[in-house]
Amino acid sequence: MAVRINLDVIMARRKIGVSELAERIGITPANVSILKNGRAKAIRFTTLDALCRALDCQPGDILEWVPDGEAEG
Repeated sequence: MAVRINLDVIMARRKIGVSELAERIGITPANVSILKNGRAKAIRFTTLDALCRALDCQPGDILEWVPDGEAEG
């Protein structure tokens, strides 16, 4: 099982950078980058809520489940 994080796609569609998003949701730019690059091992619901509010999207727009063997990396 793998969960793919599509935060980079949503950010590009909304034309928002790491620094601006970090400021809007109250986490460090380094942590936004970890999420954006798919290196996060977990995400708090409060962070996911803040992302959805800032980006005007649903959790399913950011997180996507993919079957084994189809995940990147």
